[in-house]
Amino acid sequence: MDKGKGVMVGRRWAVDFTDNSTTPSSRDIPDPPGFIRASHDQDDSTLSRQKKDAEANWKSQKAWEVAQAPFKNLLMMGFMMWMAGSTVHLFSIGITFSALWQPISALQGVGKVFEPYKDRKVDLLGPKLLFIALNLVGLALGVWKLNTLGLLPTHASDWVSSLPPAQVHIFYPTGMQYFLFHWCGSSFAHSETII
Repeated sequence: MDKGKGVMVGRRWAVDFTDNSTTPSSRDIPDPPGFIRASHDQDDSTLSRQKKDAEANWKSQKAWEVAQAPFKNLLMMGFMMWMAGSTVHLFSIGITFSALWQPISALQGVGKVFEPYKDRKVDLLGPKLLFIALNLVGLALGVWKLNTLGLLPTHASDWVSSLPPAQVHIFYPTGMQYFLFHWCGSSFAHSETII
């Protein structure tokens, strides 16, 4: 029988590809330089253990990446809050609501966020704590923005109607003081009290 040709056995569509020839086979030809044939002596359990270790390492790296993701959101939200200013208008309220809502919803779904990375060999405590801490910083940033907008009840007069409202001091520069205040950061300014 010629090498490489199949032998039909029993049925018309069944082919036997075993090589029973006496000619030298491809196993006798040396491997090219750089090619290493997997030996049959290597245990399958070591291969599976190496694969599981590599997968656990990958999961650990991805968990840390997910844990650090809120930091990018913090920078973007801080810039947007700065651009919104400290006056109460639709844009600043929308940004502030978003700054409060995103960390709250992220904190509610911590388990779901890290679900794909669960493994006996992967310690998720560190990434989860970092994720929670960064979201709490984001929440604090939103609360700070509420305070700068004057929407937090921080004075006694906010709770008791018979007390006079808190006095707000407004500083505004004029003339040469504008130049000094604006460019030099000086505090030369007129002040007035608004009740």
